[in-house]
Amino acid sequence: MPLPYLLLDIDGVLIPFPAADGSTPPTHVRHTVLPTGRHPDDPVLIWLDPSQGGILTDLLTSGLVTPVWCTSWRKDATTIIGPLLGLPDFRYLDLPRPQITTSHPDGYLWKRDHVDAWLGDAPAVWIDDDFTGLDHAWASERTARGTPTLLVQPDPHLGLQPDHLTEVTKWVARLPAARAA
Repeated sequence: MPLPYLLLDIDGVLIPFPAADGSTPPTHVRHTVLPTGRHPDDPVLIWLDPSQGGILTDLLTSGLVTPVWCTSWRKDATTIIGPLLGLPDFRYLDLPRPQITTSHPDGYLWKRDHVDAWLGDAPAVWIDDDFTGLDHAWASERTARGTPTLLVQPDPHLGLQPDHLTEVTKWVARLPAARAA
C-alpha cells in the first residue's frame, strides 16, 4: 500500500477563526500577508502558532505520509504559510475557485469532489475544520471499500492541536503497510 496522503487545510486548521469577541488563541502570533492577486493596500491578517511548525515538520518528514496542501490558499500555502511556520516545501492540490456562497453547496465540503478525483484509490488523512456528516460517510465508504481514509476535524476557533497529530500517527501505524515496515 502506498503512503497515505496527508491533506492539510489552513483556515480553521492552522489559522483559527477569531471567537465571537474577536480573540484568537494566545499561542498564535499575528502576521500580515499578501496573498497572490491581492492589492498591496489590502493585506490579510492571519494568526499562526509558531510551535506548530516543529510538530508538523516531525510528521511531514517522518516518511509515514505524503503531505499535500488542500486549501483555498493554493500555491500561497507553499510560499506564505509554510515558510512562516518553517515547514518543509511540499506540493499543493490546485483546487478551483468555485462561485459558491457556502462551503457546502451540495451538503458536503466543496473540496471533496476534487479531492476524491485526485486521490483515486490512494489512502488519505484529511485535516479540515469544515466537514459535514456526508463527508464522514464518504470517508467511511472509502475505508469499507479498502481505501483507508481518516478525517480529522479541529475546532475552527482553536485549530490543529497536538492530539490531532497523535491521532494521525496512531492511525497510520495501524495501516497494513506501516505494520509490514
